[in-house]
Amino acid sequence: MPLEIVRNDITKMKVDAIVNAANETLLGGGGVDGCIHRAAGPELLAECRTLGGCKTGDAKITKAYRLPCQYVIHTVGPVWNGGSHGERELLVSCYRTSLALAKEHGCETVAFPLISSGIFGYPKDQALRVAVDTIGEFLLHNDMTVYIVIFSRTAYQISSKLFADIAEYVDDHYVDAHTDSRRDRLRRMSVLEGRALSAGAAAAPMSADGLDSLLAHLDAGFSETLLKLIDRSGKKDSEIYKKANVDRKLFSKIRNNPDYKPSKATAIAFAIALELNLDETRDLVARAGYALSASSKFDVIIEYFIRQKKYDIFEINEALFAFDQSLLGA
Repeated sequence: MPLEIVRNDITKMKVDAIVNAANETLLGGGGVDGCIHRAAGPELLAECRTLGGCKTGDAKITKAYRLPCQYVIHTVGPVWNGGSHGERELLVSCYRTSLALAKEHGCETVAFPLISSGIFGYPKDQALRVAVDTIGEFLLHNDMTVYIVIFSRTAYQISSKLFADIAEYVDDHYVDAHTDSRRDRLRRMSVLEGRALSAGAAAAPMSADGLDSLLAHLDAGFSETLLKLIDRSGKKDSEIYKKANVDRKLFSKIRNNPDYKPSKATAIAFAIALELNLDETRDLVARAGYALSASSKFDVIIEYFIRQKKYDIFEINEALFAFDQSLLGA
């Protein structure tokens, strides 16, 4: 998918370029900076010595040497000083200039750390918001796969209010199937068995003509329905698939194959991009062969955002990652 949050060591990422949260000297330091220099070897430091440093908010590019990528993009994030000294603008500039350099050098895949969120003290939830917003804006106009790489759970944080609101909603609506009593499970099984027996007793042999008639009146599939919904929205295909965090190649498969069956995450992503209500979302997802269930924490979180009419797929993915769920998109 175009933007993905992953838990990994950025020095192990097999991408075209990784981004280094450097200091103004570009001569190495602690945290991510030190890890990248150690993994790349002394050749990286030797090249950095020729660059003459880097201003805060700017970025410079080098070879990657012993790293499993082609380039290292070094950017200098702002030190947090309360938030009223242009920190946000400088942090946005870090992401924009880094992405521009990656594009200039033909990079198709780029991995970022959460810039300034370590020893520079930028609040983690705000640093994440800046990263996702800035990268998301870039991806609306460019084709690239971008990773935000989180080394550990302590390095990641969404808004405390959003986390609390989702947690409360999950507590109120999530049905843990494993907590059902044995009596409840047996009761449901007997009801289902009774329905199956009734249906079997009432069913008559179906002729070939009858089967053909049923097949001819099947509801439209996922692909056909999606394309009609996009037409109804009045937006371009590219606007929708980019908002769905889906790349052009996958959308082309969906468009050209009426029988294409996407993953559940992809089907929901298109519902979010189209800003469908809950009933419309259930209908679109069902056409791909899935359902939303109160016994799935992933589904309950999706339901929370739709009920709140919050359709920013990147914000939804931030929350899904925080709750250890799969992300939306391809």
